Amino acid sequence: MPSPSTSRPAISAAYQLARAAYAERGVDTDAAIRRALAVPVSLHCWQADDVRGLEAPRDGLDSGGIMATGGYPGRARNGDEMRSDLDLVLKLLPGRHRLNLHAFYAETNGKPVDRDALTPAHFARWLDWAKAAGIGLDFNPTYFAHPKAASGYTLSSADRGVRQFWIDHGRACRRIARHFARELDSPCVHNHWIPDGAKDQPVDRWGPRARLVESLDAILAEPKGGQDLCVDAVEGKLFGLGSEDYVVGSQEFYLSYSLSRKVVPCLDLGHYHPTESVADKVSALLQFHPRLLLHTSRPMRWDSDHVVILDDPVRALFNEIARGNALGRVFVALDFFDASINRIAAYVIGARATRQAILLGLLDPTKLLRAADAAGHGHERLARMEQAKSMPWGAVWDMLCIRGDTPPAETWLANVTRHEIKVLAKRT
Repeated sequence: MPSPSTSRPAISAAYQLARAAYAERGVDTDAAIRRALAVPVSLHCWQADDVRGLEAPRDGLDSGGIMATGGYPGRARNGDEMRSDLDLVLKLLPGRHRLNLHAFYAETNGKPVDRDALTPAHFARWLDWAKAAGIGLDFNPTYFAHPKAASGYTLSSADRGVRQFWIDHGRACRRIARHFARELDSPCVHNHWIPDGAKDQPVDRWGPRARLVESLDAILAEPKGGQDLCVDAVEGKLFGLGSEDYVVGSQEFYLSYSLSRKVVPCLDLGHYHPTESVADKVSALLQFHPRLLLHTSRPMRWDSDHVVILDDPVRALFNEIARGNALGRVFVALDFFDASINRIAAYVIGARATRQAILLGLLDPTKLLRAADAAGHGHERLARMEQAKSMPWGAVWDMLCIRGDTPPAETWLANVTRHEIKVLAKRT
């Protein structure tokens, strides 16, 4: 039985009080709930299995700067277990969702298929699952965890053969992304992230970047057309494991590349200096770019991809987007991998925190704040911004969950506990 505070009558009563309080400040909570539920959030498949992938065993595999730490029992060991876990996750999340797949989650029936030879057939089971679940699919080439990534360079490699392999992989992935989009009648965001860089000071910083431009251009040239189906994005980074000194695909590189090639820049909350405000970048970039891809993550001392929580950077990001009426111009995706806690709970915590931030942005008393600004009343603006922090948004969130046909508050934990006892505990 739910506790009195999470019963539907109690939630309804609390919501009516919250609705009135927000209305006094010019905020329509019903409209905010509808809009927050409508924003698609793309779940990342790699939390389910600790970024291991489903490829047939291959010698020389390395992580390429990707590392999930921890040993909590119950990791998904194959595609069926991943999809089963995701089925439960989707039941516990309000609002619209998508699934973000990496290329090395291809299912090849145990037969080695190298990445330059991947086809839509290798993702048929994922596509069938997405159709049954009624969700869209996004996609990523996997430019890491492969012998041809062992040098630390892929699309920017000085080795022409290595470079061509990864170009062919990127082209194959674009064909798969377009196939997903056609089959699901929903554009597929196709995001490129590479681990390329140097651990210590390289002499040549020019050559790899020139080669990366050529490689990306070659990928985007084929297949021609279909930009409405395959939405290409490029993701920069400040540093990574094994690329502490030099990252070929830096923020400056990809912002310039995306603007000149008309592709979407990706902003990952973990890919900047800890003192940088990603929220502040939104209003600057959307002056020039039609769309942005956002990865919600949580760095802790470094780009450690901790589970997203409702912290200041996430709140500030979506507050800024809502103030600019830009929710329709951003793609929202999760990107974290924590192997130290229950993985289904990790999904639910991170996805709910992201949607809570979206809701909070929509509950912002922006009109009042702008009026105070326009009048030159900085004290009033600051006071109202502070008051907004203590508004009863939790009651609005609980009502959002109810209207999204999902458990409110933390009552979803009971579902995770049952699944852990009945399913996860049996995995070895």
